[in-house]
Amino acid sequence: MQERTSLESQIAAISEIAVERKDLEGLAEMAAAEGDEAGADEIFGLMKALAERAANAETEALLSGEADANDCYFEIHPGAGGTESNDWAAMLLRMYLRWAQKRGYSTEVIDQQPGEEAGVKSASIKVCGRNAYGWLKTESGVHRLVRISPFDSNARRHTSFASMWVYPVIDETIEIDIKESDCRVDTFRASGAGGQHVNKTDSAVRITHMPSGIVVQCQNERSQHKNRATAWNMLRARLYEQELQRREDAAKAKEDAKTDIGWGHQIRSYVLQPYQMVKDLRTNVESPDPDRVLDGDIDAFLAASLAQRVAGAAS
Repeated sequence: MQERTSLESQIAAISEIAVERKDLEGLAEMAAAEGDEAGADEIFGLMKALAERAANAETEALLSGEADANDCYFEIHPGAGGTESNDWAAMLLRMYLRWAQKRGYSTEVIDQQPGEEAGVKSASIKVCGRNAYGWLKTESGVHRLVRISPFDSNARRHTSFASMWVYPVIDETIEIDIKESDCRVDTFRASGAGGQHVNKTDSAVRITHMPSGIVVQCQNERSQHKNRATAWNMLRARLYEQELQRREDAAKAKEDAKTDIGWGHQIRSYVLQPYQMVKDLRTNVESPDPDRVLDGDIDAFLAASLAQRVAGAAS
């Protein structure tokens, strides 16, 4: 039923675009016949907005993977560089949160470790909304920032790295069997601001899956039981994502997103100095306005990388 609803929604959106296009073409012909320049300008603006909706619908049609329609988790970790990299990780976190907000997705902070002076040491976020995983799955990789450091009294240019990792939330239709004997569960006190209770008890939970080396943790709830349940769900999601990746690697050896998550394998560069440019190194999509990109305007990059991934899988 969920798949049927999704398909009906996509068909209805495309049909609506087709009807609006026909109506606007008729209005444009009338405006041209009457010499109405003001009306023609308004119609042109409506057509431009309709073209953007059509492009978005075209991209949505590419989201047909096994878990594309699911919610997702994403994790951000800074690279070497201390405060500079921690600050870049915080900027990247804000970019994705703003993007999710603009798309109408809800977000939940699962775990966030603040940096000693600024930024974040790590962050785990849950994004809820239709096709959340499909849109973000190609963002796994290393993101590179070049700028004049605000933390350098000599105003020198610095290069910072942060890694992004995206994996789907799995629903009740997907069964993941985990042996508890394969896992080590640790509890510890949550860090950061948390009121009278959260920092005084061992409410935070960390689970280590020893066969795979996967580690997940949650500390956003005051209850250890809730944090434990969330951590188990995250572990199941990580193992499921690992299986999806294994299948993709078996079918297509090239363009392995996970092996690209390493220093020197960045997927996108954000240059603020000496010039301003954001460039995706996989698709060569560029933007001369990094401020707008860092404010969450990343749809062009997502659409291009998604189209490239679908085309690569089909070839």
